Amino acid sequence: MDKTRLIIVDDEALFRELLGRTLDIEPGLDVVGMAQDGRTAIELAREQKPDVVIMDIELPGELDGIAAALVIKQERPQTGIVILSAHRERRYITSLPLEQIQGWAYLLKQTVPDLAAIVRAIQGSRAGMVVLDPAVVASLRPRQGSAVAKLNPRHQEVLELLAQGYSNAAIAERLRLSRKSVETYINAIYQELHLSHEQDIHARVKATLLYLESSRSGQR
Repeated sequence: MDKTRLIIVDDEALFRELLGRTLDIEPGLDVVGMAQDGRTAIELAREQKPDVVIMDIELPGELDGIAAALVIKQERPQTGIVILSAHRERRYITSLPLEQIQGWAYLLKQTVPDLAAIVRAIQGSRAGMVVLDPAVVASLRPRQGSAVAKLNPRHQEVLELLAQGYSNAAIAERLRLSRKSVETYINAIYQELHLSHEQDIHARVKATLLYLESSRSGQR
């Protein structure tokens, strides 16, 4: 795969520059532009045609991050969007356009120093997946009686990692399982959630959305 072309949008110049420099030296990534507001981001995306836009949710001017991202997505649906936010509450995440959610990631700004997490979000959004911040996932609890709550603990654990954008191989490494075991668990999750006939990427999106819809914010 060619390098992933990135645009970074944030009104804090120092944060924008530091993030850009960090990602630009990461293998497989290429920062092709930066912007400080939503309107400039849209024009830059039209010019550069990035694979992924990393967008602060709170921007000055007439367009916030989500509004600007929606324009970019409408004009170029294959562009992945990584929303950066200071808010972990579920209500902020569900402000994303859930009816057209493929290719979106939601990360907390405090997670940005975790390079592996932001790279997962970039790769996942480019692949059309939905990726949630690890701290957001940790704050969600399945509602009693929901489909997710009925999964056994191991299946819930695997589903949480799917929601964070981990690949099968990365889940296997993290849980010290074989890849075959992980595939078996994922297939079982899809069957329990009635997603067994979906294509893999699409099923991951559906599973993540169902996880989000079946959960509430709270302390574990």
